[in-house]
Amino acid sequence: MEVKEPDLTVNIGKLHLTNPIMTASGTFGYGEEYEDFLDLNKLGAIVVKGISVNPRCGNPPPRIIETPCGMLNAIGLENPGLEAFLREKLPRIRKYRCKIIVNILGETLDEYEILAERLENSSISAIEVNISCPNVKKGGVAFGTDAKMIYSVTKCVRQKTNKPLIIKLSPNVTDITAMALAAEEGGADAISLINTLLGMAIDIKTHKPKLANKVGGLSGPAIKPIALRMVWQVAERVKIPVIGIGGICTTEDVIEFLLAGATAIQVGTANFINPATAEDMIVGLEKYMTENKIQTISEIIHGLII
Repeated sequence: MEVKEPDLTVNIGKLHLTNPIMTASGTFGYGEEYEDFLDLNKLGAIVVKGISVNPRCGNPPPRIIETPCGMLNAIGLENPGLEAFLREKLPRIRKYRCKIIVNILGETLDEYEILAERLENSSISAIEVNISCPNVKKGGVAFGTDAKMIYSVTKCVRQKTNKPLIIKLSPNVTDITAMALAAEEGGADAISLINTLLGMAIDIKTHKPKLANKVGGLSGPAIKPIALRMVWQVAERVKIPVIGIGGICTTEDVIEFLLAGATAIQVGTANFINPATAEDMIVGLEKYMTENKIQTISEIIHGLII
């Protein structure tokens, strides 16, 4: 009897992926930086570094600090801006067969609308919205910490694009499910979570913060239990797909997130440790499915027994 190879394909709304392994925004550049280390064509998708309407120079250094089981970063969303991305970056990365998802960020609803409208006619596969930015018209409160603002930004982007729309949630909130439900109501096709947790490190010799920005985003294995819990909570409440992010370093981590309800995952900090991590996970996931006689990813998703 012929044994069929496992089917690793998944769907995120209209977005069809050959496997559930993506790379997380801000940790993989624009993809081409990693092409010497792994076969990018094997990835489910690359989520490029966040793009804003205008270029951003980011925060002063030091901007990255290693912490126990993770790292703090305060890059400041440095990027070349929308027009430079469309003109210089996108044509080069379109040669890869994997899906290209663009992460967008803005400080006003108008900026999010401009980004979505310009990207609508581009060759990208989907849009992921970073809502951890401050809303400058609301006193600097981050979009992602207020359910009403999440609904508003999701709705305004939805009205400007027919591309698959993913909303990336911040974990720095009291009730993550309320934020996810607001994004779903606003028209999101999927939720990705979690973004980094706010953290700090202090130099005991100088008595100063180790980051020039004082605080930064904590990522890496240290945040995995929190991310896993939030993914499970959200996946139990929303009807749209959930993409898990946070401390995912091994195939075992991938499977945990799928069992918790994620349809796909994004690899972030682990890329800095082993640039081929994402490709290794695809191989490991296929091996796990073969050994356990699992034919499709859907047989793993929501497989948590409680």
